Amino acid sequence: MPGADLSKLPVWKKMGVISLDEMDSIKLMNRIDTKFVTNEATLLKVLDDAAARGYRACVIEGQPVTAYYSVYYDTPDLFMYTAHETGRKTRQKVRVRTYLISGDTYLEIKRKQNTGRTKKKRIPLPLEERMDFSGDAAAAEFLAEKSWFKAGEITPECTTEFDRITLVNSSKTERLTIDTNLHFHNFSSGLDANLKDAVIIELKQDGRADSEMKGILLEHRIHPFRISKYCMGVMLTDPRARSNRFKEKLRMVEKIINDKIDRYESNF
Repeated sequence: MPGADLSKLPVWKKMGVISLDEMDSIKLMNRIDTKFVTNEATLLKVLDDAAARGYRACVIEGQPVTAYYSVYYDTPDLFMYTAHETGRKTRQKVRVRTYLISGDTYLEIKRKQNTGRTKKKRIPLPLEERMDFSGDAAAAEFLAEKSWFKAGEITPECTTEFDRITLVNSSKTERLTIDTNLHFHNFSSGLDANLKDAVIIELKQDGRADSEMKGILLEHRIHPFRISKYCMGVMLTDPRARSNRFKEKLRMVEKIINDKIDRYESNF
C-alpha cells in the first residue's frame, strides 16, 4: 500500500470539511504536541473512526491531501542533527518549507526549549531561494535574529517530501496532522530513503481539554512515539551522521510497518 493515493478514499465523503482560514484561526492555549507512528492500513481505520466522531478535514483547492517539500539546513559538521541525537534539551532546526499545491514558501526556525515546548517562527521566501537564501537580506536578518546561525554558516543537508492530511475536532480543541509517503534526499551523500507505508501523526491539543483522538489512537494500539522527520532522514541517508540514538527508533518503525527501510542511490 505504500504510495497509495489517499485523496481518493471513500472516507472523505463521510467527513466534514474545514477551510484553511478557519483552521488557521484556531488558537490552542497551553498547547501540547504528541507524535505517534502507525502504518497506512491502520490509518484507514483511524480516519473512519474520526469521521464517525465529527472530525473535519482541512481541504485546500478541493484536496484533503496536500504535498509538502522541505529543505533542512545544517552546518558542515551537522550541529543541529547532532544536538538532537545527543539529547540536548535546547536545540534548533532551520528549514525552508514549500506547500506544493500553491508554491507558497517559508523560511522557518523551530526552537526546542528546555521546558520541552517547541516554538516556530517563519517568514515568506521566494520559491527560487529555497536552496540558497544567503543573498536575501530580509531572510538573512531573520535567521540571525531568531537562530544561533548566520546565512553563510549553514547549507542544505536533507530534503523531506510527504503528503499531509489535517483534521480538526468538532470543538476545535485539537488538530491532527497525518504525514504519509515520506521520502528523503541527502545533498551530501546523494542518497535517498523512504519510510514506505509508515505514517507519522502529530496531535496538537489544548492542554486544558481531554483528547478524544488519543482514545481513538489507543483503540488501535497506536502509542506516543517521539520522532523527527529531519533526524530520521539524515540518519538514513548520511553515513557521516551519528546514529546510536535513532537506530532503535528505526527498528521500531520497521516493526510497525513490518518491512525493512534502506537507503539507496538517488535517481537525480
